[in-house]
Amino acid sequence: MLRSASPAHLIHADNAAPLEGVRVISLALNLPGPAALLRCRTMGATCLKLEPPGGDPMALYNKPAYAALHEGIEVRAVDLKTEAGQQQLHADLANTDVLLTSFRPSALDKLKLDWPTLHARYPSLSQVAIVGAPGERAEEPGHDLTYLAESGLVTGTELPPTLYADMGGALLASEAVLKAVLLQSRKAGGVHLEVALNASADWLALPRAWGLTQPAGAVGGAHAGYRVYRCADGRVAVAALEPHFAARLCEAAQLSSRDMMAVQTHEALAAWIAQRTRAELDAMARERDVPLLTLAD
Repeated sequence: MLRSASPAHLIHADNAAPLEGVRVISLALNLPGPAALLRCRTMGATCLKLEPPGGDPMALYNKPAYAALHEGIEVRAVDLKTEAGQQQLHADLANTDVLLTSFRPSALDKLKLDWPTLHARYPSLSQVAIVGAPGERAEEPGHDLTYLAESGLVTGTELPPTLYADMGGALLASEAVLKAVLLQSRKAGGVHLEVALNASADWLALPRAWGLTQPAGAVGGAHAGYRVYRCADGRVAVAALEPHFAARLCEAAQLSSRDMMAVQTHEALAAWIAQRTRAELDAMARERDVPLLTLAD
């Protein structure tokens, strides 16, 4: 069954505004910070991003992505290495609830934005600090690919199809903003929360660590009803995992669903699907209520 869900649809589907009345300032560049700030904005926060004079690198290497990430967000150029830039930042921080950063701790120290200094100056301000790795490893260089590799999610030489650690980190960072606001409502004073991108990769990797997506796992390829198959004019992602879905699929293919892990079941189902077009498989799925999605090559 063909379905489409654009990122814009996913962002705007929920009109709840749990961060209404909350002001968030971000100094975070590239992807995780801006993606987290965008989520905060969609949850009702008033968002301001301060960029260095040279701008965010994302604007240089992917303008459409930059535009999507900053929709509805006020952006100002500020040189934090100058006295004027520092004054502008602190004027804004005076009435801010959460500061979002993605610098290494040593860079925050140089800018006098380390947590002890911030907390002493703005007791009610919270900070969500995005880092590559937690604690003492926060100074290590890294990127999405290295965090995914560390978590066992790079299994060959091909690049992953998306930036899982960065986007997962953005989810954790926006969750941390919500957590900070909740904690602020329970007690006086701001909090410091660290979000590590390699931790987001570890979280996403848990199903693999548990064996679910390993080759011998039910959703790793061992179950004949949960695989990607070739069909006559493309591919089909079949997700007939539960017994009633598997039974309906196998009934259509005139096969037994008693042992979906058997090699014979895999081979017979693959042969049946290979002879069907995407249109035929879509029609079968609608008629029998089978979860699948056909794909063009």
